Amino acid sequence: MTDHAAEPAAETPIRLVIADDHPVVRDGLSSMFASAPGFEVLGEAADGAAAVRLAQELRPDVILMDLRMPGMDGLTAINELTRLGVTARVLVLTTYDTDTHVLPAIEAGATGYLLKDSPREDLLRGARAAAKGESVLSPSVAARLMNRVRTPAPQLLSQRELEVLELVAAGNTNREAAARLFITEATVKSHLLNIYAKLGVGDRAAAVTEAFNRGLLVPRTPEQS
Repeated sequence: MTDHAAEPAAETPIRLVIADDHPVVRDGLSSMFASAPGFEVLGEAADGAAAVRLAQELRPDVILMDLRMPGMDGLTAINELTRLGVTARVLVLTTYDTDTHVLPAIEAGATGYLLKDSPREDLLRGARAAAKGESVLSPSVAARLMNRVRTPAPQLLSQRELEVLELVAAGNTNREAAARLFITEATVKSHLLNIYAKLGVGDRAAAVTEAFNRGLLVPRTPEQS
């Protein structure tokens, strides 16, 4: 009986879903990854909803996710994937590297964040790292996050705006809030307009909800009421 050296087992390919609303971009990424060793493209999605559906059906290892897409955008899709407990790693692949895009995506659960103009090898390396659960950041994004950590974030609402919002959250009318703070009702309205603008909302209820979501307001315990 002749002994044969055991041949190494073929490496299981990293299975991908590519989500981007531009057909040319999807085709380019699909061709690039399909032709690279160690990858298998399972499907393509033109919006976030389709990406979520494919992730549940195909169970990929990594989803390459654009952020700006019609209907359900990439950020909403990432949040939905997290809510559904989908185990696929999300590697954001976009043209935007601003704080308003980077931080929400990472907070939502994205494993990595790369720019579309990254070199081919960086994209391949990033997808491999994401499949292992390793964080992947383009240099400009990493620098932005480092700067964010080193620079304390400015207080979003002023102390007076917080006082107004706390009274509104407690059920006070503008007139009642003005009386409690010894300011005019017009000043209360002015503070509320500033609060709406800073929180990106359009009314009192939304402002209170958003403030609680961001940790600007803390729910009162029965003892504090």
